[in-house]
Amino acid sequence: MKRRNFLATAGVGIAAGAVAKPAIAQSNPEIRWRLTSGFPKSLDTIYGGADFLAKYVSEATEGKFQIQPFAAGEIVGTFQAADAVSAGTVEMAHTAAYYYVGKDPTFAAAAAVPFTLNARQLNAWQYHGGGIGLVNEFMAKHNLYALPGGNTGTQMGGWFRKEIKTVQDLQGLKMRIAGIAGQVMAKLGVIPQQVAGGDIYPSLERGTIDAAEWIGPYDDEKLGFQKVAPFYYYPGFWEGGLTLHFMFNKAKWESLPKNYQAILEAACMAANQDMLAKYDAKNPAALRSLVGAGAQLRPFSAEILDAAFKATNEVYAEISAQNADFKKVIDSIRAFRNEEYLWFQVAEYAFDSYMIRARTRG
Repeated sequence: MKRRNFLATAGVGIAAGAVAKPAIAQSNPEIRWRLTSGFPKSLDTIYGGADFLAKYVSEATEGKFQIQPFAAGEIVGTFQAADAVSAGTVEMAHTAAYYYVGKDPTFAAAAAVPFTLNARQLNAWQYHGGGIGLVNEFMAKHNLYALPGGNTGTQMGGWFRKEIKTVQDLQGLKMRIAGIAGQVMAKLGVIPQQVAGGDIYPSLERGTIDAAEWIGPYDDEKLGFQKVAPFYYYPGFWEGGLTLHFMFNKAKWESLPKNYQAILEAACMAANQDMLAKYDAKNPAALRSLVGAGAQLRPFSAEILDAAFKATNEVYAEISAQNADFKKVIDSIRAFRNEEYLWFQVAEYAFDSYMIRARTRG
């Protein structure tokens, strides 16, 4: 009797096990997505964010959710990535939202705009200041859902073929510069140019452009700008910290199981932090190397910074008067900025200023 009861109980257990496995498989479906990057593979740090995410997601789902990254140009070009995601040509992209400023300036506000937040402050605004929600209210109008997926830190002000000492020196200068920063620089007499990363060097070499901003020492050295435009200016006041985004087709995002969404959210956050840490780790040696190879470091003059700050406020007012989405995002960013610097000037700035002076003493 006991034997019969045991077998009967075991049979129920086996049956339950047989049901459980398909249930688990059903909750973790096999999914294959394509990701188009806005960057070439040669820029391992900024392009590498896509590889980081794909590896994280694959390992977290035991290979059931596979994301295959493609470099800019392999499926669509740098400036077509968001459109490809919105249309469903690919499921997702890794790009800088300000590349689509021509569609709507609010895209730029989601990425980086002049004289606003540094990288840490951007993360604070996004994760704890309502930034992600505000950005996605706007992105939904374009059939997109976006999460922060990398940050470059404060960027350099770019490479110039000649010295720039005054605002007058900017008159008629053809400069590769993206997003709203281009509108600001246009008010100072610059002729902004939209040029993909891989085309900057030949454009400088041929004289098609006179100057170009990209990111910072690590990536800039890889692209060899110092060979054709020796004057290296700082700071990149238009990008106190550039947020890269993973953009998802909204319908595809919403169709994912909740656990896959949670894994992607964690992967995006990890990629966001990893990229910033890589740039911070790699930029010092690259800057030293660039100067050793002949790059001439120059700070933008106070005259130029003051004129750019004034022009920036004018641009924000002009766009805000016509675009409610932009106004909502930029007003949030500027209010957050003012509160953040109340804190940063007390502790961060005081500590960093002292350590910069003291670092050679111990």
